[in-house]
Amino acid sequence: MKRVLLFSLCVAFSFSSLAQTINPEMPLPNEQSIRKGVLENGMTYYIYDTKVTKGVASYYIIQNVGSVLENDNQQGLAHFLEHMAFNGTRDFPGKGILNKMQEHGLVFGKDINAYTSFDETVYNINNIPTTPELIETGLSILQNWSNYLSLTDEEIDSERGVVKEEWRTRQSGGMRILQQTIGTMFNNSIYSKRLPIGQMEVVEGFKYKALRDFYHDWYRTDLQAIAIIGDVNVDEIEQKIKELFSTIPAVKNPIERKQVRILDNEELIYDIAMDKEVTSSNISFGIRHDKSLKNETVADLKESLLNGMVTSIISTRLNEINQKPESPLLYGGVNYGSLSRLNNEFSARIVPKPNMQHEAFELVISEINRAAKFGFTKAEIATIVAQYTGSYENQIAGLGNRSHGQIVRDIQTNYLENTHITDIAKELEIAKIIFSQLTQQELLTQIQKLYLKKNRSIVVTGVAGNKNLTKEEALTILNKVENDQSLKGYVEEENTRSLMSGVDLITGSIVSEKENKEIGSTIFILSNGIQVHYKFADKNKNDVNLSAVSYGGQSLLKVEDIPSTMLLGNVIQMSGLGEFSAIDLPKVLAGKKANSTASVGSIDETVSGSSSTKDVETMMQLVNLRFTKPRFDETSYNVLMQQVEAFLIRKSEQIQSKMQDSVTTILYGKNHPTERLFDKKLMSEMSFNKMKSIYTSRFGNAGDFTFFIVGDVTKETIKPLLEKYIASIPTTTEKENWKDNSTSWINNKIDKDVFLEMKDPKTSVRVVIKNDMKYSLKNSILMRAMGDVLQLGYTESLREEEGGTYGASSRGSISRRPTEEASISINFDCNPDLAEKLIGIVHKEIEAIKNGVIQQVDLDKTLTNYLKEREESKNYNRYQMSLLMNSVLEGYNMNDPKNYENIVKSITDKDLQNIAKKLMKNSKSYEIVFKPEN
Repeated sequence: MKRVLLFSLCVAFSFSSLAQTINPEMPLPNEQSIRKGVLENGMTYYIYDTKVTKGVASYYIIQNVGSVLENDNQQGLAHFLEHMAFNGTRDFPGKGILNKMQEHGLVFGKDINAYTSFDETVYNINNIPTTPELIETGLSILQNWSNYLSLTDEEIDSERGVVKEEWRTRQSGGMRILQQTIGTMFNNSIYSKRLPIGQMEVVEGFKYKALRDFYHDWYRTDLQAIAIIGDVNVDEIEQKIKELFSTIPAVKNPIERKQVRILDNEELIYDIAMDKEVTSSNISFGIRHDKSLKNETVADLKESLLNGMVTSIISTRLNEINQKPESPLLYGGVNYGSLSRLNNEFSARIVPKPNMQHEAFELVISEINRAAKFGFTKAEIATIVAQYTGSYENQIAGLGNRSHGQIVRDIQTNYLENTHITDIAKELEIAKIIFSQLTQQELLTQIQKLYLKKNRSIVVTGVAGNKNLTKEEALTILNKVENDQSLKGYVEEENTRSLMSGVDLITGSIVSEKENKEIGSTIFILSNGIQVHYKFADKNKNDVNLSAVSYGGQSLLKVEDIPSTMLLGNVIQMSGLGEFSAIDLPKVLAGKKANSTASVGSIDETVSGSSSTKDVETMMQLVNLRFTKPRFDETSYNVLMQQVEAFLIRKSEQIQSKMQDSVTTILYGKNHPTERLFDKKLMSEMSFNKMKSIYTSRFGNAGDFTFFIVGDVTKETIKPLLEKYIASIPTTTEKENWKDNSTSWINNKIDKDVFLEMKDPKTSVRVVIKNDMKYSLKNSILMRAMGDVLQLGYTESLREEEGGTYGASSRGSISRRPTEEASISINFDCNPDLAEKLIGIVHKEIEAIKNGVIQQVDLDKTLTNYLKEREESKNYNRYQMSLLMNSVLEGYNMNDPKNYENIVKSITDKDLQNIAKKLMKNSKSYEIVFKPEN
């Protein structure tokens, strides 16, 4: 059984009708809109026409090749080869692929990327404009990746340092735990010996021939699929593929690409690992199952649905227990999913409270056994069926919203694992029949099939000095629970109350309606004084969003109250809403796609909501309740405080947390009233009653909020809902505004080295330069451009030329509130031996821009990217929300070219030099460098 996700995307042939009795061996309906074919040389291709982003297409090559195919002396070469694909091919020498794509506005890392896993390597170039020239270029790149990598000695040697730095960046306590326990996770199969990053002694010392041998053995047409997804003519693309890729010769007498099935184990296998940087425990309990790669049928669909249902219900039960203070769990959940190419796993992830591993493990095992012995209640089944049906319906309604990435994931699993690409609408027809005939016994049988006695494993992340769960203790608990005669079935009462129970709505009215023709929106003034800005947008079908904004936030609070705002949003979500707890609320909302949240920021407070088109009324009800009947549950607050205590223990030895805390202390000192460490002292100043009071003060007057609604809902639909749910909210005429609550560093120039104990030594560099600067749209674009031009430069100098870092992050920005201030920030991890040299290069390149030494090609790439991204963003409803909010709150029209496109096109290297000069003149700055003390 290989189909393990609730809904894989879905696609293929048509069913004219379905009887109420369906043949379980019947093949699943195919998605007709994906064109699939196989060339004579064995290469598979997929083509899908979608207008989700107009005028662009994404290009993928899926290599059925991963680290499990490496020999012992090749460990890391599958991943190294992925890097080399960006370092020279027959038609794109050197950095030719990156340069060509960046010239047309694509960004390395975001639009151009790849990954290597155990069983596959996948390359992508996303959102290439679909001009005739660039369609040819995209296909040519895939062809070059398929068979024409250069693999020159010089480029191989240059990349060794980059890969070593990627390894260094990824090393952490969690990674070291994985390296210690991976043998148990994969039962000492080849998977446990082939982490894709590889062995650094191999990466640093392999012979050129070893990489070329791996390439020629495995990068071949019978193990490759290409996918082109986007705004394309399918017939034309197919013809081009046949012409271009049929010329690649098939490899004669190819090495067999073997699939690895993890061997069975009759007895439980166990491992425990500890690391000084890991100060909290967790337990993974798994039961391995075989996965089939055969063609899928209705029986496979049913099994997939039932697997998802039983694990979801058990996880819901555990979540209910987690919300009780006496629970030994911080988190507990079960899942059924893919472990490897030929194995799935039924698994439980258990995060205990400190020193409660045994109790937490017993509790989770008890809940699994409760389900395996007694099954599930009718109320639980009704809820999960409603959730699944609603999810199907929302997928179908929003079918055109799927991103290229979502689509290619289904193509990828189809190619690599033969999962079916199904027509989602026809799949729902089958699913409804399955749901209508579903019995409690079937679900009981399904969980019993998953909970096997063989192929079990337990991996414990232990903590030194704690009472860690041993293998013998785990076996004792399993035996005790599995033979516990006192275990009883789960009991749940069916809910009959509506979401708005206990709310006395007095419907208001719309007293004014005015059109804003400039941006195509409508302004409603309601009888309670609330102003609502509405704009219809169906770029994303079945998608509606609401945002209500009021200025004030933390800036209007007393300093001693600010700690209680930091987790206010968490308490709100954990408390539930209206008359329903956080346990009951999802049951009331089962089958609906609607939510709302409330949050307090530095200078504002917001209420947000989103929904499908059919569930807009539910979203409006949830937003109404945020103002009229918020819920504050002190038990939930106490549970959250327990979680925070555990979080503080967990972060206490984490290197990244130590770095962040050091930055805060260096910049603001140890006793700053608002810029503080998140520690026990801060936690002690939080108060449940203060949180209630703050919420009431910030959200007590909906009349001070401006409402924005954008999405696939008509004006005729939204107007009566506004009258019923928004105009009915009590308001006052009081208005508030934010106050300047900005803070200053203790010194304007800070240069500090911090030494930390590290198991795997690395140097981490943090550089920030900031200055007062008047906000303008042009300055905003220029500061962003400065950061992005530096990013391109640092990729070339720090990564490619020096091989000293996996990558440096450079970001430029300018704030408008509470102060007008520009800043550049640069962060990177690196080889300690090269740190000072790399830091010197960082400052040298900033100085170069200030002095007018600017790579015009990098500026051109950056500005082309901005124009491309802006045009593409107009394909999404979120752009329309930004358009509406900027028009109202900031006073400008994003659609007017003078406010963006014309500015971008007018920018010169002189503009960039001038903004750099302004930033650098009498600037404030810090350079904090974290170094290994050992």
